[in-house]
Amino acid sequence: MAQEAKVAAIVNDDVVSADDLANRVNLVVRSSHMQDTEENRQRITPQVLRSLIDERLEMQEAKRLKVTVSKQEVAEAFGRIEQQNNMPKGSLDEYLAKASISRASLVDQITANYAWAKLVRNRLSQDVTISDEQVTEALNHVKETANIPQNRVSEIFLVIDNPRQESEVKQLADKLIEQIRSGVKFEALARQFSQSPTAAVGGDLGWVTPSELLPQLGDAVQKMNPGEMSYPIRAGGGYYLLLLRARRALGAPDPDDAVLSMVQVVVPLQRSGATPVADERSGARNRRATVVSTGNAPPEEEQRSLQRAQQISTSVKSCEELAKIGKAEAPETSREVESRVGDLTPQLRQILLKLAIGEASKPLPVPGGAGIFMVCSKKDAPGGLPSRDEEQEMLSRQKLDTLAQRYLRDLRRNAYVDIRG
Repeated sequence: MAQEAKVAAIVNDDVVSADDLANRVNLVVRSSHMQDTEENRQRITPQVLRSLIDERLEMQEAKRLKVTVSKQEVAEAFGRIEQQNNMPKGSLDEYLAKASISRASLVDQITANYAWAKLVRNRLSQDVTISDEQVTEALNHVKETANIPQNRVSEIFLVIDNPRQESEVKQLADKLIEQIRSGVKFEALARQFSQSPTAAVGGDLGWVTPSELLPQLGDAVQKMNPGEMSYPIRAGGGYYLLLLRARRALGAPDPDDAVLSMVQVVVPLQRSGATPVADERSGARNRRATVVSTGNAPPEEEQRSLQRAQQISTSVKSCEELAKIGKAEAPETSREVESRVGDLTPQLRQILLKLAIGEASKPLPVPGGAGIFMVCSKKDAPGGLPSRDEEQEMLSRQKLDTLAQRYLRDLRRNAYVDIRG
């Protein structure tokens, strides 16, 4: 009986253990910056378990079709996470250990995401055919609706597989709204909880008109103002949460496509008696810059780092000067970056867009120290209607996403799933 209690679910011939579930709940709580309470953990556990069940089904299908993910691909994913969070190369393992996050759980999640993406691309891409007539019709629709505003929308979609889940999923949707209103990022929760293909990009649907959405969703978006979030909307087999990020006239430049050239310097933690080790590295381009709390450093070290960063921030007058200081004091964590605005985290985007060219930001706590950012130049996005190639690519992506959702739905329907307790 004791052994039985350690099983959270059986998925065909695989077991999701209670430890697997506890580790993934911990990963979700930590990575989404959700308030870590027992109530929150209990509330998200059913949804996390369903995500683990889906991962098992995806990995079983990948194994059947001999789709594999290499250690090198996992290592590259770790590297991207480090870049996105402005962490020194190779420091993610140390961070996971200090935050009590299971490395194996993160590896399992990455592996399942990669395997499923490969499987969908290899198996379903051949079924995605977009005719010239479809592209022409879509472009004509774009021209006909040129006076209708477009909306930049993000979504979280929570699936209801059977009527018994209705109340449970609605409660989770309500809880996610509470978390977002308390400061948790919509994008972080979308990545962990949304069961739409857009989860991989933080729920971003791109620019859409109301008619391109389900009727209930289109009606809701029309009543929202930029920056507002919807209440849970029952539509299309589950509940949707929508965030209206921006609104524009069709064909106007997408502000997210503007490109910022900037210098970022992380003043390392000022440990007593420590001497920085010089390590000249070339500037990196097209890296995604983000802001994350240092979290586990002693307060006195963080304070010394922030004080030094404040001195630099108030005295530096140009990108060249800031880059020179970075190479001298923190070569490992200083770089010249060119980044698309839409690839920045919401927090950093808000900070950088308020800076004048050549103005240093206030010090920000980041992994390993205190960060200073300075925008050197900004290249605005081009405007205009989409080209035929762009429209065809969008239609192909939409069709592939729909086929992937059907594929996973069929796997669920044909699977033996026994959820324990």
